[in-house]
Amino acid sequence: MADILVLYYSRYGAVAQMAQFIARGVEEVPGMQARLRTVPMVSTVCEAVEDTIPSDGPPYVTLDDLRECAGLALGSPTRFGNMAAALKYFLDGTSSLWLSGALIGKPAAVFTSTSSLHGGQESTLLSMMLPLLHHGMIMMGLPYSETDLLSTTSGGTPYGASHVAGPDSKLPISEEEKRLCRALGKRLAETAAKLAV
Repeated sequence: MADILVLYYSRYGAVAQMAQFIARGVEEVPGMQARLRTVPMVSTVCEAVEDTIPSDGPPYVTLDDLRECAGLALGSPTRFGNMAAALKYFLDGTSSLWLSGALIGKPAAVFTSTSSLHGGQESTLLSMMLPLLHHGMIMMGLPYSETDLLSTTSGGTPYGASHVAGPDSKLPISEEEKRLCRALGKRLAETAAKLAV
């Protein structure tokens, strides 16, 4: 079995739920399995000291998780149209993988959640793509053959899966958003399988 790393940061749970649907899409592809990982919060005062294993949810990501994966789905809530600091902090520490070329040629996709429909979904997705392009990864989005992109009134972009959580971050993931998450995971896993041949 080859692993697709589904790496995310989630503050209120929506991005974590999206990661689960992306993982389901990954595991629809024979020979592929999802490896869910997260990152710890960062402190504005000093470097936070966290347990090596979080109290709930998936384990924290390691550089080996990235090195070993056949593909990567990267998710973050938006922070003023950008990825969250916790995810950026982790990515900033991946220079050794860049130097060795460990991620070159691997497929990658991105996903996000915002409070409002115009809360910076697409710019957040683009911000997550930038370090992955520097690593030489092959970026994937969602094609318009996914017809939910044409009819959704919630999240969903050609740049990657997205969710509109509402001003209180409590809106459930819509059926269209769920389907687009699964489609993104499946497309990523199918591409990883083809590249491995």
